[in-house]
Formats: sequence, structure tokens, C-alpha cells
Amino acid sequence: MELRQLEYFVAVAEEANFTRAAERVHISQSGVSAQIRQLERDLGATLIDRSGRTATLTTAGKAALEHARAALASVNAVRQAVDEVNGLVRGGLVVGMVTACTVTPLFDALAAFHRSHPGVEITLVENSSDRLIESVRTGDTDLALIGSAGTEPPGLESLPIISEPLVAAVPVGHRLARRRRTTLAEISAYPIVCLPVGTGIRAVFDQACATRGIRPHIALQASAPDAVADLAIRGLGVAILSESMTANHGGRLTAVAIDDIETPAVLALIWTRRPSPALRELLVHSRDAFRTGRT
Repeated sequence: MELRQLEYFVAVAEEANFTRAAERVHISQSGVSAQIRQLERDLGATLIDRSGRTATLTTAGKAALEHARAALASVNAVRQAVDEVNGLVRGGLVVGMVTACTVTPLFDALAAFHRSHPGVEITLVENSSDRLIESVRTGDTDLALIGSAGTEPPGLESLPIISEPLVAAVPVGHRLARRRRTTLAEISAYPIVCLPVGTGIRAVFDQACATRGIRPHIALQASAPDAVADLAIRGLGVAILSESMTANHGGRLTAVAIDDIETPAVLALIWTRRPSPALRELLVHSRDAFRTGRT
């Protein structure tokens, strides 16, 4: 008795047809018939009644079917268990992060995972949040650090890291620098410097402007928050950033709260709802790193 014979037997039983069963298991009909006849000789009983227009199970066939399915399920379980071990020994992971966003705990998590599983190859890629979300959905990326407009992407698992409001960042001598708070209408009177479309912060800003019918003049865009801040420092426009992105520019930039942007900018890890064994291990290290580290 061979496993392939059990596989062919189950296929014929479920399809009630030798031709369809052969198509399902990708061999010729004669091959399926020959293997099932051999299985019947080994068992000493006829399993398939071939006298009608459809292939039906005999009493012996009905008795054997459940056990054949169980045997095949057990084999698949063995394969899956071995695959999970191999995935942690010599697998691979693709990790994405939003462009120009240096997040130390993520690097700490990758380092800890590599020490525990040195055989797993890690590939790190940068892209916009929108493209990273799509890449996780298609399976091209296993785990991604993205920016979003307050909500997690549908259909994916998510671990929020940071949730903070947007601010208008202006140089010290700017008229708005004397204010503690401002509005979208007020800052839209000035040229705007911001991150490109596809980033979480830009999505929050664009949604808030659209809700209020405001059409700001986007004078300059840069993919790195520090570049946006530097452009604002040089007087080229009002920078739209999160609070933490302005922290390294104290003394040169003033962060002014924006009253009518209610949705926070969220930095989050995302992954599919059926993670691989290697990804599950990386998520353990990621949770530990973000719980104990500083972002």
C-alpha cells in the first residue's frame, strides 16, 4: 500500500469519476485505475464499483475512506511540522519599512531574531506606506512598518507603535511661531512642505483638508522627515510633520498644534493573518523590542 494509492482512491471517491479524479491528481486516467486496482489487490477487497455511469464506493470502500483521509492528513501534518522547523533553520523573511523612517527597536528586533535564527535570511526594503501595505497583502513582504491615517489596513494584522497628532513646524522667526495653536485655514495661507502621497502623515493631512474644503499649496515634498524639516528651517514653507519628527530640531523649528486635524498619525507593524513560523518568531522579538525600547 502506498500513499499515492490512498490519494487516488480519495480523489475518485470524492469526484465519483475516474477522469475528473485523474485531472485532480495530474496523472492519466489509466494510471489512477491501475493504482487503485493494485490497492484493492493489496487489501483483498473491491473499493470502487465501476459498473454504473459514476464511480461509487462499495461497502469496503466506504469503510476505508475515512481511514485513507486520516492517513493523508497525518502525512500532511508531518510535512507541515518539518516545514516549520526548516523555515526557522534556512527560511527567509522580507521586512519593509516606510522610507527614511529610522526606528531603532525594529533594528533591535531584527538583530535579536538573527542571533536566535542565523540561518534565516532577512531582506530589508524601503517604500511608501501604500506600497508596503499592498506588498504585505500579496505576500511579497512578510512584515512592514508603515504610517497610516489612524486606522489599521483591512484584512491585515496590526501592532500600533506610535499614535500622535500632526503639527505645523515653522522656523523660530515665523509669524506662526508665536502661536501655540493654529488651524488648517491659517497654515494654508502659506506654502506647505510635506511628505509625499502614500505616507501616513500625508494621508492624515490630505483627509483633513478635504473634509474642510481646503486646498493648500504644496510647494515642496520630500520623502524623509528630516528633509522636510530642513526645508522649513530655510523658510521654504510650513512643514507638516508629527510631534516626534520635530523633536530633533528644537531651537530651529517651533511645533504648533493644529486644532482641526483630529485623526492621529499612526506608526504600526502589519502582517498577514496567517504568519509563517519564522514571522511568528520575529513578531515575538518585535513586541519585546518595542515594549522595552524607544522609538
